[in-house]
Amino acid sequence: MRYLLTALCLLLTTSAFAQKHYDRLAAIDIQHYRFELTLTDESDKINGIATVDVLFKKDVSSFQLDLKKENNGKGMKVLTVMSDNKKVPFAHEDKKLTLNYTAKAGDRAKILVAYEGVPETGLIISKNKYGDRTFFGDNWPDRGHHWLPVVDHPSDKATVEWIVTAPSHYQVIGNGRLKERTNINADITLTHWQSEVVLPTKVMVIGAARFAIQESGEIYDISISSWVYPQDREKGFYDYAQAVPVMDWFINHVGPYPYAKLANVQSKTQFGGMENASNIFYSEKSVTGNRTAEGLIAHEIAHQWFGNSASEANWHHAWLSEGFATYFTNLYMEQKYGRENFVGREKEQREQIIAFSKQQRVPIVNPAIENYMNLLNTNSYQKGGWVLHMLRKKVGDENFWKGIQTYYDQYKLSNAYTEDLKNVFEGVSGLSLDQFFAQWVMQAGQPELKADWKYKGKKLTVNFTQSQAEDFIFDLEVDVVYEDGSTERKTVRLDRKSQEWTVDAKEKPAKIVLDPDTWLLFEQK
Repeated sequence: MRYLLTALCLLLTTSAFAQKHYDRLAAIDIQHYRFELTLTDESDKINGIATVDVLFKKDVSSFQLDLKKENNGKGMKVLTVMSDNKKVPFAHEDKKLTLNYTAKAGDRAKILVAYEGVPETGLIISKNKYGDRTFFGDNWPDRGHHWLPVVDHPSDKATVEWIVTAPSHYQVIGNGRLKERTNINADITLTHWQSEVVLPTKVMVIGAARFAIQESGEIYDISISSWVYPQDREKGFYDYAQAVPVMDWFINHVGPYPYAKLANVQSKTQFGGMENASNIFYSEKSVTGNRTAEGLIAHEIAHQWFGNSASEANWHHAWLSEGFATYFTNLYMEQKYGRENFVGREKEQREQIIAFSKQQRVPIVNPAIENYMNLLNTNSYQKGGWVLHMLRKKVGDENFWKGIQTYYDQYKLSNAYTEDLKNVFEGVSGLSLDQFFAQWVMQAGQPELKADWKYKGKKLTVNFTQSQAEDFIFDLEVDVVYEDGSTERKTVRLDRKSQEWTVDAKEKPAKIVLDPDTWLLFEQK
């Protein structure tokens, strides 16, 4: 009952937080964004015309978009707002653009926002490592509003198109399919990309730079390309070609790829990699010519399914994105390099989780986090991955893959909470998973386990002690290893802080090994 109450309190807290800050999500639903942007070499100022197609779910007299207001030379200045060729009164304060617009439930409107300014963040305008000027969108988690008028929340997905006018020495990459590339004159080129698949704003971006571009391959009619700095052409094409077999594996194990293409792009993202939908932006340092970024490529490609298509309903459930990408990277590496490689990765990540919990004893779903950048932590990544690993053990391989495919199919192009994942796996496996998710996702920490044993009269007695503050219930596999090298595998159910366990043993063991196949997240004392 304690587990269930903890989980319920956390879920209610998360819901209250979302209700407080995102009441507007119940009132409006963005259907489509059309962004017309002008980029220049003369300054970092961008000029934009955003056409926002809004569906009203409730009667409103006003509504809000997110857009950072100009302050001390950084941010956006709104020039005008129009709808049906009529001016719309507005107020722009800090990060909110309030539009005085009356609509009835069921109405749709196209709102045109003309604006200009220098982005403080979100669109990185800088020089790359070779001194060439570049522009790269970098929206995660909610920085899109620093250069775009949007509803900057992962649960309000929309289709998007980009019409970018820029100096002709830039190639422009964007979400979706290339619709047009036209030389306006000798110096200016217009590039039009369009995604016909809904996206969250966190992965809705463009990039503009001098690129060398290569078609790396095609999987199930999906074009896979590499976009790298011309100076890194040979190394970058070689490194990023690893994406082709990765895509093939994910399509065959999870489901159809959700987007029109996959472009792997060398960029100025502040992250090691950013999983932007259909065009992944990798750190410029990812190109080495030695294919050292294979794990990173697999991680970001995993996000195309988990995080981009099946997205967390709010940021506090980011483990549904990062934990999935972490574990599925391990699974991909296992099929390529073998079980030993996989187990080594799991053990290393388990040690990272233990170390993190000594610094921050917090649950994976932690509504107390207000700076969403702080969600990029070991809980969201490594511990989230370990939750999936233990879930696989609990339900079995067949049910695990069935659950993964069912979850993705049910929530693709949509959003999910942790509870939704739990419900899918309960339906697939027939098991109750309340306690599993409560203790591993909604509760902090992991078991800290000591095992002392003795042998007498063909009996092995083990005294298990859990020293962590939290309560955990779990099955533990134990190998009883004898002097001749033979082994007997036993399983014990541990549901108390102190527990004695006695089993038959043919002779005095040489040792006992806890969790011999690396299926349990715990610290052995």
